[in-house]
Amino acid sequence: MGDPRTGSEVMWKQPIDSGAPPADGAQFDSIVVGGGPGGSAAAGYLAMEGKRVLLIEKETWPRDKICGDAVGGKSLSHVKNLGVKETLEATPHFRVTGIVFSSPKGHNVRVALPEEDVQRLEAGYSLPRQQFDYLLFDNVQKMVRDAGGAVIQGGDVRNVLYDDGNGGDDPGKGSGEQRHAKGVVVRIGGRRGEVFNYFAPNVVGAAGYRCPVAKSMLEETYEEPLVDRDHYCAGYREYWRGVKGCEDNVGDIEIHFVDTIIPGYFWLFPVAEGVVNVGIGMVMSLLSKQPKKLKALQAEVIAEHPLFKERFAEASMIAGTGKGWQLPFGSPRKKASHQPRRSASNGIYLVGDAASLIDPFSGEGVGNALVSGEMAAKHIMQGKTPEDYQEALWKALGPELTNSYRMQKMSRRGWLLNWFVGKAAKKPAIQEMMTEMIASKEAQENLHSPWFMFKTLMF
Repeated sequence: MGDPRTGSEVMWKQPIDSGAPPADGAQFDSIVVGGGPGGSAAAGYLAMEGKRVLLIEKETWPRDKICGDAVGGKSLSHVKNLGVKETLEATPHFRVTGIVFSSPKGHNVRVALPEEDVQRLEAGYSLPRQQFDYLLFDNVQKMVRDAGGAVIQGGDVRNVLYDDGNGGDDPGKGSGEQRHAKGVVVRIGGRRGEVFNYFAPNVVGAAGYRCPVAKSMLEETYEEPLVDRDHYCAGYREYWRGVKGCEDNVGDIEIHFVDTIIPGYFWLFPVAEGVVNVGIGMVMSLLSKQPKKLKALQAEVIAEHPLFKERFAEASMIAGTGKGWQLPFGSPRKKASHQPRRSASNGIYLVGDAASLIDPFSGEGVGNALVSGEMAAKHIMQGKTPEDYQEALWKALGPELTNSYRMQKMSRRGWLLNWFVGKAAKKPAIQEMMTEMIASKEAQENLHSPWFMFKTLMF
């Protein structure tokens, strides 16, 4: 019998038939660039309301996506609304019931996810993005086509089309508020493929950290940077089998602040069937100061660190799974025109990684991608302005992202991390606070109160 996760016969390693591309010049209600969680959510919610959507994915399924693979609790309502919760739960996955954090000195604290969420199977999952994205995209592309839209796989968006605000074409840069997106230029079939123009009054950018829609809007229209190395993280991950303590399909994911990789972190996210996503991340501006790069740092931790070398003693890495990528954090920027950076302009809405919405502390981005995808769809359907979307997005996610950024900055100081985790390991009140921080937006507001934090930590 083949391996249920890596065998070639599993459904998420099969092609997806999404139909033929539409004719050159076709018009739609909205164009969504990117078929990951954020783009699938935006396209799915628009299609539910009968909107004609063009959904464009650069790759062709089956395709991988490099990620930590955690799917947090906030994702699950969207997974259900988009019609894939039951399908997902019928495939191999790891059900998350808690998060273990460790400090450089080896102190451990376990943050249990809310018991009521665990009982309702709504605490979270961990599963490969190749699998998760396949299930989501496959269902959404059917919804899009059933609503009269179209889907393109292997579509490389080369340019965003604009008018100058007076109905004419705008080929220039830096036109600011006068520019209005009106479509995209797509090359289908590889480098020598055919080029098509498609049109819509709204374009959703959801194509990850290199999203061409984000690049066009930020760099060309507003002359603002796409990448801020103080708020981008470099990540590297491998899949391993046989890691001790990661044998079950239910349990904890682990985030370790290891002494040899501070100011970075090391993670172990089981994804079921004895397979573990093992990875390392560090803010790019800090990584540039390190003599070793992420792959070498991770190999050193696995082979030599006293907390992990025994756990990996009989484990083996799955060949070909070592890959790196970038994580655009949602941490607030100093002197930015918008927070965490500009996410919308006339006719353009950015979601997920394209909007720089990854949690700065945990590195989780799927939940915020799904949330922002739904928000973009709702703002488009309600005829609200891109500025309204920008403000609503930061109001919804800003407090959580700001608090996570504070935690990230704390984690760069080994002595402070040792003190905090050591204190938390002995004090249930801090563990409860951390649980509530993860589960409750109301509780996250407590982190804005120095007096609350002082009382919780010191008494």
